[in-house]
Amino acid sequence: MLAFELRVRDSGLEATLLELVKTRASQLNNCAWCLDMHTKDARARGESEQRLYLLTAWREAPCFTGRERAALAWTEAVTLIADEGVSDEVYEAARAHFDDRSLVDLTQAIISINGWNRLNVAFRTRVGDYVSPHAAGR
Repeated sequence: MLAFELRVRDSGLEATLLELVKTRASQLNNCAWCLDMHTKDARARGESEQRLYLLTAWREAPCFTGRERAALAWTEAVTLIADEGVSDEVYEAARAHFDDRSLVDLTQAIISINGWNRLNVAFRTRVGDYVSPHAAGR
């Protein structure tokens, strides 16, 4: 899992986009530990409180870019794949913003966070102690 995560981090996708994707998947999976971690990392990387608060309603919030919207829709479709699959509309939106390699990278990021979510929820990982290595002074 760690090697897979390191590959995702080195994929070239924007760190801020990855934090939004990881946070959204963690919301869908009810993973408090990962929500704590990725919202702290997102803030440390400069993400605004407002965008984090609006992430659950990203479709209605005007503060997300087209690329972010495509990534969030892809995140939801891949995370909830057993419920609804991946529609042609979501696929085409993703393809409009991500080339072959970056869409594979994005999908691997989603697979990775879904795995971490399942581990942390199943093993009841203690929430609240995480400190972002990206925070000022670290």
